[in-house]
Amino acid sequence: MPKLTKSYVDKVQPKAADALHWDSELKGFGLRVTPARKLSFIVQGRVGTAGRASPTVRLTIGPYGVFTVDQARDAARERLRDMRMGIDPRAAASRSAAQRKTLQDVADDYLEQRPLKPRSKRAIEQAVAGPFKAFGWTDKPLANISRANVSEAFMEMRERAPVHANTAFGILRAIVNFAINEYVDKDGSPIIKDNPVKALYRKWAHVTPRTGRVPDDKLGAVWKHLEAARQRAHNGHTGAALDLICFLLLTGCRLSEAAELTWDRVNLEEGWWHLPDPKNRNPVWLPLPTQAMELLRSRATRQGYVFGSYNGHIKDPRDSMKNLSAVAGCKLTPHDLRRTFTHVGVASCSIEIVKVELLTNHIPQSVTARHYMETSKLQYLKPQVQQIADAIVGA
Repeated sequence: MPKLTKSYVDKVQPKAADALHWDSELKGFGLRVTPARKLSFIVQGRVGTAGRASPTVRLTIGPYGVFTVDQARDAARERLRDMRMGIDPRAAASRSAAQRKTLQDVADDYLEQRPLKPRSKRAIEQAVAGPFKAFGWTDKPLANISRANVSEAFMEMRERAPVHANTAFGILRAIVNFAINEYVDKDGSPIIKDNPVKALYRKWAHVTPRTGRVPDDKLGAVWKHLEAARQRAHNGHTGAALDLICFLLLTGCRLSEAAELTWDRVNLEEGWWHLPDPKNRNPVWLPLPTQAMELLRSRATRQGYVFGSYNGHIKDPRDSMKNLSAVAGCKLTPHDLRRTFTHVGVASCSIEIVKVELLTNHIPQSVTARHYMETSKLQYLKPQVQQIADAIVGA
């Protein structure tokens, strides 16, 4: 067994398979030579002091050329000393790698490993590429983002955009929680131990919940406006946008749910439509009122998207909503139509709130409703959705 020296390493020749050359001076220090004559220094030893009962660990120190023989021997000596003290260098390397992971690295892992919907993925990507990049955090190790960093950045952002600040730092909280649970030592203890977003526990921006809806005394005018506008729609895009708005008002669904609806998920014979993977991940079959069924039957095509447009489907019926807002006397968003449906169901039709929640695909909060009511196949709520639609159309 020779002593590894520069002259020895320079002269060593490859074999048909990997060959190991062990150093006579430091037990456990060696050189690996591949058939292509790639030379790498290695170290091998047992973790702990239990002799053969201790696990054997072999690590690569680095390639010859990057390390001199003496530098590699010194590195091997440090690794062997750690092993004798019971420190597994593989765990230390894993811990160090986790601590070096940048915010971008962790966000990428989160996006890859979590079953997120496209909209959630976009929100995370926008937060990382937007405010977090502006703060200089994208390429910073996540473990180095402190509570003080978070508190200062959040307060600055809250001054400009309180809602966006809450959203962005809520995303950061989720990313760090993922890191805490995902990157762990061999004993399961987290490598990243603190979530710096905890610094915001008394600093979150107070945001008043939105309550916009069509005013009761304008509901009739709004529906009449939609009917008249549908009759004079000058092109297919405008017609599809108006039909989409009517559908939102008659069913109380979310904009994305209606806009992305395809004909294969509509059954006009039985009077229902299907959401296989909605926001709350509860697949649901929803009843259609007769007015919505008539509207769908009037659509020219029965292939692809129900509310199709030039490049796929209607995404934002902005112009039509602007005109509708003028009639209502207040600014309306597509989600305000969902709130209008709910309000009419509860206030005008005296329908139990739990049934309206089901019709708008909210999972009821009560234990009884969650466990004893049918929450997916909701065709049995046809009378209630019809009652709401009749109240809207007849307002």
